[in-house]
Formats: sequence, C-alpha cells, structure tokens
Amino acid sequence: MADLSVRINRLRLKNPVMTASGTFGYGLEYADFVSLDQIGGIIVKGTTLQPREGNDYPRMAETPSGMLNCVGLQNKGVDYFCDHIYPQIKDIDTNMIVNVSGSSPDTYAECAARIDRLDRIPAIELNISCPNVKQGGMAFGTTCAGAASVVRAVRQHYNKTLIVKLSPNVTDIAEIAKACEAEGADSVSLINTLMGMAIDIEKRQPMLSIATGGLSGPAVKPIAVRMVWQVAKAVKIPVIGLGGICNAADAIEFLMAGATAIQIGTANFIDPTVTLKVRDGINEWLDRHGCTSVSEIIGALNV
Repeated sequence: MADLSVRINRLRLKNPVMTASGTFGYGLEYADFVSLDQIGGIIVKGTTLQPREGNDYPRMAETPSGMLNCVGLQNKGVDYFCDHIYPQIKDIDTNMIVNVSGSSPDTYAECAARIDRLDRIPAIELNISCPNVKQGGMAFGTTCAGAASVVRAVRQHYNKTLIVKLSPNVTDIAEIAKACEAEGADSVSLINTLMGMAIDIEKRQPMLSIATGGLSGPAVKPIAVRMVWQVAKAVKIPVIGLGGICNAADAIEFLMAGATAIQIGTANFIDPTVTLKVRDGINEWLDRHGCTSVSEIIGALNV
C-alpha cells in the first residue's frame, strides 16, 4: 500500500481523489453508494450569496463521449447552506469544500466570508469559470484582470485554503493561473467545462434552453491534460486536475502532467462508486511500479 496522501497548502487529503462540484450534490446523495470518508475531498455544489433558480429546462444534453449542461448554479443561497446543509455534512470525515460563485467581486467576497465562519469547512473553490450564468461567472475567468479582481476581494475576507477554478475558454490559461497566484490563491483547479452547443435538426432548435452549455466528460480530457501541464509549469502553487477522468489511468495522466490532486465529475453519473475505484487503481499502479508514495509521480512526465 503506497502513501496516497497529498497536501493542498494547509489542506491534507487522505488521497488525491476528489469529487467535482455539481456532480456529487452535497455528498449525502451518494452516501448509500460510497463511503464518503474514504474520498480525499468532496466539493459541494455551487453556492451563491442569494438563491438562484438556474436556467429553464432542458438543461442537459448527451453528446459523443460527453454531455452538455446549462444548469446555471441553481441553489438556495449561502444562508440556507449554513443553516440547513452544513449541520448535515460537518461531521463527514473528509475535506468538505464549498464551491463559491458570484456576480461581482463583492458578492463572491461576502459569500466566502460567511463560509469562512464554518469551522468544519477547511477550503473553498472559487468558481470564476462557470459558462452558464448570464451575469458574472464567465466574464471574470476569461481575463487576468477579472480573475485577479475576484481573488483579491475574496482573499481579504477568507482566511483558509483558497482554490480557484479556471475556465478553459481562454487564450492563455497559464497567464490567468499566474494572476490568481499573485493575488493569494493557494491552488488552482482546472478545467471547468468547455463552451459547446448541440442542435436538434428536426426541430431546428438548440437542445439546451439557453442554446449553449458546458461540455464535460471523456471528450474534454486531452485538452484538460494539456492545460494542467501548462499551468503546473507556470505556477508554484498546487494544481488540481479535472476533465473527463473515468478511471485510474486517466487520473495518473493528470498527476504525471503536474496535478497534485484530481477531481472526478461526469463519471459519477455513470458509476457512483468511481471515486474509490480510481483511488484503488492509483494504489495498484504505484505498487506495481515500486512506488511508495503518490508524490513520486506528480509532475513526473518525461518531456
């Protein structure tokens, strides 16, 4: 058995396998299928300062080797989370991380400040990259100045581990990662979904209610691996890799590209036990190759 533990700043993970926000609910929904305390970290669904209804249906469409979604950050707001959800998840023995979104630097910061007061939430993931929300979200994550403005505002109000989730819908993701690092981000996670579209040719209409949505699943993995590799070379803070991971081999690709930890998203919909299968598969690979720790393969790509 290899040592699978990794660190994201002050955050210690039992293993590098986390769940991606928006694909694992609040963790509770998966408790019948998988031992939540065996997962390295659970990133709960996106949370905003005020409640959001999300977009109209239809807001999901299956595509070759992936799916599109335009859910639109539907949630009941941070106060509801603190009062009703937090008491149910605070004693789960893993890193429970809240994904935070907003429509301005101030709303991000206020939401983060309220999460900061919750003792058993050791980190937040700042979603500056969601392509589904008409205001905010996308705009911040696509420029260095926009990303920096949100991280700067949140850093003034949030004292624990701050992860920033990056958009792939940009020209140079490494420059945006560096801008986040400069403003005090403790880690960056990438990639969020790629902007995509699907059309019903019989109805001559988009398959999604707002026409476009975020593409995820195996189709995006080669792009995600490339971007993680580029970012890991550009920053000194830990990188968390995600995008199309379905098995241990996929996860190991990201680790070798330079990711310290990984997140599994869309694959949870196909197999709710995939997280622990990936964890065990990483361990088996390490044992087979005579590695005593997962840290031996992080960034171990021969280029």
